[in-house]
Formats: sequence, C-alpha cells, structure tokens
Amino acid sequence: MITAERLSYAYGDRQVVDGVSLTARTGRVLGLIGPNGSGKTTLLRMLYGSLHPTAGRVAVEGRPLASWSRRELARKLAVVVQESGTESTLTVAEQVMLGRLPRLGTFQRTGAADHGIVVDALDRVGATHLAGRPFTALSGGERQRVLIARALAQEGEFLLLDEPTNHLDIRFQHEVLDLVRGVATSALVVLHDLNLAARYCDELVLLDRGRVAAAGTPDEVLDPALLEQVYRINASRAELDGHPQLLFRPLHHARSHA
Repeated sequence: MITAERLSYAYGDRQVVDGVSLTARTGRVLGLIGPNGSGKTTLLRMLYGSLHPTAGRVAVEGRPLASWSRRELARKLAVVVQESGTESTLTVAEQVMLGRLPRLGTFQRTGAADHGIVVDALDRVGATHLAGRPFTALSGGERQRVLIARALAQEGEFLLLDEPTNHLDIRFQHEVLDLVRGVATSALVVLHDLNLAARYCDELVLLDRGRVAAAGTPDEVLDPALLEQVYRINASRAELDGHPQLLFRPLHHARSHA
C-alpha cells in the first residue's frame, strides 16, 4: 500500500500540488485524472521519490518513503515515465533486461531465468518482434510498450505509470491497460482519457488545480456535473459493459441547443 498525507509541492511561487491525500491499495488500480496542469505528474513523482514534497509525507507499506534505500525501493516500485531514451545505445531486449538489475546481487550476472522473464515481458506487451532492434529506432508507441515491459521485468509489487497509453493506437491502449489490471501487483496510473480510466481503474482521484476535487469509484467520480466544473466541458454519461462511458461537447455548443 502507498499512502500520501497532505502532500504539497511548489515550483517557485506556483503551487502545483496542494494538500493531497490518497491511498493506493494492494491489488487495486488507482487512476489519477484531471485537466492539464492539475498536478498529476508532479504528484506521481512525489509518490515514487523523484520529487520531495514541500509539505506532507509518503509511506510505502506504512514505512516512510525516505527510509527506503534505492535498491529496496526499486524492488518494491516499478515506474514507467514519459522519457525519450534518445541517448540509449541498447537494443530493446537489453533495455528490458535493465528491469532485472534490482533483483541481482552486487556481482551477479543475469542468467537463464532473467532472460526468460524478459522474453515473457516483451510477449505480454506485444513487442517480442522488437527484441533485437535499437531502442532509439522505435516509434513513440513502440518505446512505450518496451518501457512497460521493462517495468514488468522488474517484478515490483507496485506499478506506477505516467500516461502509459500515450502514443499508442486504440487497440494497444486497451491491451496495455488490460495487462496492467491483470498483473499481480497494485497499480497507480496517470490517465487523460476518462473512458479508459472508467473501464480499467478500480478507484479514481480527480485533481483540479492541485487539489482533490473527488475520490472514489469511477461511478462516483465521473459525475457529469462535476466534470463540467473541472474540465469546463459538457459531459453526458452512459453505461457500457457495466462501466461509465462519457461523451463530450463544448459548453457553448451545449448551451446553444438548450
């Protein structure tokens, strides 16, 4: 379990995250949603220790985040962030093998079991055919799938992902999030697409200008009236396979037809 208590962060005089509390529970998928600039990525970075909050605290399994060593934390948290990787000279298979490093001893080399885990991770994200290619030669969507494979190879108990569906086509957006739901870990995911969040997340935290506007199940959080206030867009809601699904149109268009 990852818990945050009244986290705040400011870039200079600009308050980006303001008193946010949340709990990412074991075996659940928690989605962070909200408009651009609402603090989602900054909050995620504080949850895995890339940023230090100006106020508040983060705990992993009840233990303060700062008390974990980097190796301990890498065995607990597997992180997928938006990164270019343009400086890397590694092949795809080598890139995914980096996920095994926290599992190795100081002088231990990778073995057959590690290579098997890498092969399985690539297969699970549909990237086996990319194994021998240079990471730098991949498209944005291909890179994203490889970075997720690296996180899976790490075998952390928690997956933290910043827009894992970015650059992916519709098929792989669903396949990747279905994969996240299916792995035997907890997951905390930053998402822009509210319909993907509705389908694949157990719980949502909706941020608005750095504060929590709502938290709960997708059914509770994805309220059209609330979404209009936060996103400044008209929303209507239906159900698809038991999940809320949303349709949007600009406020001025909706009002002109009222």
